[in-house]
Amino acid sequence: MTIPKILWLLSAAICCTVLTACDDSLEASFPRAEVIIDLDMTDIPDDAGSLHDAKFTFSNISNGTKSVYYADEAISLVPGLYDVAYSATCLLSNGVTATLRARQQSVTISQGRNNLTLRPYRNIESDDLIISEIFFAGTLQTSGNQYYGDDYVKLYNNTGHVIYADGLTFFESKFLTTQKLAFTPDIMSEAMTVEALYTIPGSGTDYPVKPGEFLLLADTGIDHRAINPNSFDLSHAGFEWYDVSSSPSTMDIDSPSVPNLDKWYCYTQTVFMLHNRGFKAYGIARIPIDREKYLADYYYNYEYETVTAAGTFPMSQSAYRLPNEWITDVVNCSVQSGYQWTLCTPALDMGWTHCGTIDKDKTRYFHSVRRKVIGFTADGNPILQDTNNSSLDFNPMVTPSEIEEQHSATDASGTPCANLTWDGVTPR
Repeated sequence: MTIPKILWLLSAAICCTVLTACDDSLEASFPRAEVIIDLDMTDIPDDAGSLHDAKFTFSNISNGTKSVYYADEAISLVPGLYDVAYSATCLLSNGVTATLRARQQSVTISQGRNNLTLRPYRNIESDDLIISEIFFAGTLQTSGNQYYGDDYVKLYNNTGHVIYADGLTFFESKFLTTQKLAFTPDIMSEAMTVEALYTIPGSGTDYPVKPGEFLLLADTGIDHRAINPNSFDLSHAGFEWYDVSSSPSTMDIDSPSVPNLDKWYCYTQTVFMLHNRGFKAYGIARIPIDREKYLADYYYNYEYETVTAAGTFPMSQSAYRLPNEWITDVVNCSVQSGYQWTLCTPALDMGWTHCGTIDKDKTRYFHSVRRKVIGFTADGNPILQDTNNSSLDFNPMVTPSEIEEQHSATDASGTPCANLTWDGVTPR
């Protein structure tokens, strides 16, 4: 550990006392907990300078309240179960300002003194496409039944130069954001565990995406209105994920007008769809090896325990691991009442976004999550927010862009969309 890191560690030791003063507020009547935090700066570059804007955010999992403390403030909380996040900035020797982040999830804060160690990571930044929207909830038919096949993901070029989409892999996490388990070995600091990978084909310069352009990846690239009048047209998608099903009763549709993604791997033997309640993380990656080598060398066997009324039982499963350094963007999705943890290192995503408040929330249909617009370039292109924190970067539970642009249905009754926005909130 270098001298600057020692200084940071000492300056980040935060001591606080239990509050005893009288207060008229209800919260003041509860017992208080003091929290002392140490920062383990092992993973921070040696050329990093002093810290700025350092803060700790405590999110109470039970009631959804958040408490923010800065580095020079004592931390005093109502005892409970919390997600704890840390962020700060520092100037590197090359003049680049780096963001440092750390996180611990489901931390029990008890009455009295609590000691907590956080290990910050430098924010992983990439000069690549980002995920701008995920439509996983789907639409409803006029009967009120769920319609399948019109889910999609939009990618966006948030930079000032052309990016070639060739070789970019779209993936889905294996684990659920609504079920936190102790998986062994724990590889989250090194890789994500994934169960579906679909890659954009091309030789390297076949699929340019200009600054300010979107690339639409569709489940099924057809005009869905021919089957469900409450849906919309996806026949203009850039690509679709298509599966050759082993079940005659569950067959996929191969759109003749939309090219297929290269299917590297998927857990299902039938048809892959986005989780329609949003319990997964989705991301994109640049995998620097070919499919055969990846599938041969990056298998991940893990163990965990499942608890039932009959007892606790050891379990073992397998999936694929995707090294963090290959990943360019991740968005954790969940549902408000069911969220338990995010499925990647905080260097990739510190938060999560959602459609729906409770599991199987029927209000989630006809809604998506869309990345926030924070400004516009001189050419009029939207600038999307990208802090690697989906809780801050995304507008949850908003009208999908395809529904807005096509003025298609916003409910099972077929009410057409009359508004047009940049991000589900900002009007055009």
